[in-house]
Amino acid sequence: MKALAASIGVVVLSPFLLGGAAMMMATSSEAAAQSSALFQCLPDLDTSKVTEQVTEILNGADASDIRIEGLDLPGEQIPNAQTIVATGISLQVPERGQVVALATALQESRLRNLSYGDRDSLGLFQQRPSQGWGTTDQIRDPVHASTRFYEALVQVNGWQQMTVAQAAQAVQRSGYPDAYAPWEPLATALQKAIAATFPTTGDDPEQSTGNAPPLSGCTTADGSSFGKIPEGTVPKGYEIPKGADPRARTAILWAMHQLGTMYQWGGTCTAPHGPDPMGRCDCSSLMQQAYAKAGIPLTRTTYTQVGEGKAVSVKAMQPGDLIFSRGTAARPEHVGMYLGEGLVIEAPRTGKPVRITPLKDWDVLAVRRVI
Repeated sequence: MKALAASIGVVVLSPFLLGGAAMMMATSSEAAAQSSALFQCLPDLDTSKVTEQVTEILNGADASDIRIEGLDLPGEQIPNAQTIVATGISLQVPERGQVVALATALQESRLRNLSYGDRDSLGLFQQRPSQGWGTTDQIRDPVHASTRFYEALVQVNGWQQMTVAQAAQAVQRSGYPDAYAPWEPLATALQKAIAATFPTTGDDPEQSTGNAPPLSGCTTADGSSFGKIPEGTVPKGYEIPKGADPRARTAILWAMHQLGTMYQWGGTCTAPHGPDPMGRCDCSSLMQQAYAKAGIPLTRTTYTQVGEGKAVSVKAMQPGDLIFSRGTAARPEHVGMYLGEGLVIEAPRTGKPVRITPLKDWDVLAVRRVI
């Protein structure tokens, strides 16, 4: 997970053509039309207090005992806000863009993943399947909904120079364009509190190992013999090598049980198959949780995991070894686990599932043995 400064000036997102009016599709939720309360202004919002309260909830406090101005159901709303921020960071959207997204979701759904809305509007941003935002199931997925919002936002020419309300309106095309502005203070407080909880893990989801230089070293097992490996599957014919350390075998088996689960930047990997996106895995949390099942504690970030255990050479790799790439050997930005037979398991980047890839696609910077 690559460290991101709030002042990032260039947004790195693949062009996403919505067709015709591009990002100017109306969501038509018009939540403001449902209640004048949505136009409330929060001029006296104590952002420092909100930041403190949100941090308490993210640290496990009982949300039912915490009252946050502007949030009626913080136990439901804070996790959704967390997903919006994490998705924005993973897509390298600057802090201001994350605030725009939060303000929009506050206005459109009050940060609730709604199963209803005006006409066919759904989800956090009240996006409409009929307007090309995705299927019903996709829009109800907070990661998909957030990703689509950000993809539309960054296509708005000059959005970073607009007010939060103007930028939100450019995406949503609401009949109530001024309704987003009152949410800016709360959205700003939420972004600040949530972003501060994410560790700097060295995960850089915008870089793909699929385009990495060929592996250097003396090893001849590079995984090429398995051919194209469908994402989220175990290559036909692969078995964990019989000589693998039992602890490595345990870690490998656990990691393989997460194949096909979607990557989540900042995710804890504590519930990869569950409904909460933040329970899914990023690259370093997959390693951490896999080895936790083998009774071996690892630190949380890629930057620190590269200092765990002992260094080994590429030609001496054994199943269970951690493989680091991207960035530099001292500060790598991605980590995977060697499976033997020239294969690596990884949680690659936003929009991709936990998968097995051939070693030949990795530019190996460092290898660490943690058993």
